[in-house]
Amino acid sequence: MQAKVRAARAASIVTLGLAGLLASANAMAQVDVSDAWVRGTVPAQTASGAFMTIHAHEAAKLVGVSSPVATAEIHEMKMDNDVMRMRQIPSLDLPKMQDVQLKPGGYHVMLMGLKQQLKAGDTVPLTLKFEQNGKVTEQTVKAQVRDVTASAAASGGHAGHNMDHKH
Repeated sequence: MQAKVRAARAASIVTLGLAGLLASANAMAQVDVSDAWVRGTVPAQTASGAFMTIHAHEAAKLVGVSSPVATAEIHEMKMDNDVMRMRQIPSLDLPKMQDVQLKPGGYHVMLMGLKQQLKAGDTVPLTLKFEQNGKVTEQTVKAQVRDVTASAAASGGHAGHNMDHKH
């Protein structure tokens, strides 16, 4: 009888602890990521790009990204004296309540040193690091791999909504 009471108390404590963790995760989860996708590759290709829409409920910054499939960096492409240039940037501002699009020809996540070919239909985990209100949080997004010829117009507005949060 006492064993059942102890087990019930332990289950209650675990349930309350999980509820507290979920509440704190929801309080910190103030950045939404949608339509995450990665351009597929051909055999022996060593780089690709990842694209998505990021929406911060409060001003934030994307300060880092990582993936088990490659080295990942935040990049921007822009015209400079009639030449399109790409460069790594240390962070990307995410203004309050505005969508920031990472898309081909603009801001994006560069995946370099790919460990394998990225084939349409696969998923690539990307861990995004956000700085918001002095705290850094991580959010893992599962980005859908699209055909090597995919463009931003092919996004369809529905891929990549699967997200896991870590704080």
